[in-house]
Amino acid sequence: MISNTIKQLSATLLLLAAAGVTPAATAAAAANTVDYDDESAWLCRPDRDDFCQTDMSTTVVMADGSVTVEPFRPAADASFDCFYVYPTVSRDTTANSDIFPGPGEISVVRAQFARFASVCRPFAPLYRQVTLTALRSRLTGGDMKADRMLGYNDVKAAWEHYLANDNKGRGVVLVGHSQGSGVLTQLIRNEIDGKPVQQQIISAMLIGTRLAVPAGKTVGGDFQHMPLCTSAREAGCVVTFASFRSTVPPPPNSLFGKVPQPGMVAGCTNPAGLSGQAADLHAYLSSEGPGSGAGEQAAWSRGVAVNTPFVSVPGLLSGRCVSDARGSWLEVTVNGDPTDPRTDDISGDVISNGEINAGWGLHLIDVHLVMGDLIRLAQQQAAYWSQSR
Repeated sequence: MISNTIKQLSATLLLLAAAGVTPAATAAAAANTVDYDDESAWLCRPDRDDFCQTDMSTTVVMADGSVTVEPFRPAADASFDCFYVYPTVSRDTTANSDIFPGPGEISVVRAQFARFASVCRPFAPLYRQVTLTALRSRLTGGDMKADRMLGYNDVKAAWEHYLANDNKGRGVVLVGHSQGSGVLTQLIRNEIDGKPVQQQIISAMLIGTRLAVPAGKTVGGDFQHMPLCTSAREAGCVVTFASFRSTVPPPPNSLFGKVPQPGMVAGCTNPAGLSGQAADLHAYLSSEGPGSGAGEQAAWSRGVAVNTPFVSVPGLLSGRCVSDARGSWLEVTVNGDPTDPRTDDISGDVISNGEINAGWGLHLIDVHLVMGDLIRLAQQQAAYWSQSR
């Protein structure tokens, strides 16, 4: 069952792949170190035609079924930067991926990061991550062993290259999901937390992971100097959560929502309501749904065709951070109304043998659910960071 789940997860993350894209090459692919002077070692960098330069137009579907198209406009002169580390998407047959962008890397940077270019300069390095092949092997008792430090050292090198060549004193938002969040957590703990470079961090958005904080506090677990964000008028703080449907909370064997350290809980910050209140979520969802592993997406509005790659559904989704004996997580409620023409549900659960695999929650669409909120928050925090300096 787990093997089937991971296969479906990989298929889900790959279905958005850009057709006909030829991967960039880099001479450092087989070397012990990656040369981040080589632009082909980056999925995204500012001011060039790359994988962040893509159609991000969105159909906004209102509750009454009416639709409008929201165009996408990259920032002409962004005042801050965003540095992104992507989740587990590589389908390479080796335990660690190569440094060539495959369809998984291409599709996920589009879905999770390209939209940030509307407010910041985008930086997204390739790295030799632990592959889906290795993850599937580990979860099914196989003996394929990945080198987690290989990917970490790549991201560390990319970060150091960025600081030395591109930052020039600018504020930066760190963005990661799943494995990417884990790598960034390690990078922050080793290289940023409590060090002078922390002054450059606007915020760290570590999504779809388990970040330990002491129960009832905002700092002191995985990080000693970077607290959970509680207001947009903060800088150097952390946004983190794992999402679950209100109707399918984390089961005892959940992959997310809890941490093993005694006295610690998994941090949860709702980017749509940092002070703790329930709030509408500004989602940007794939118009075709996450893919076959997550089930089919119903028509967004009866009798209305959607021809853009993304959809926004104002008022359909709301969220709040919940904490109880099962863990801490972002509880997502779908506010469907069967009397209106708009869809009453979204796809996003991992489906195994026709059933929802509750332990994954809405991991496939963690970032999509709050994309608009993350971008708005990054912009607000960047303004505060600039003023505070």
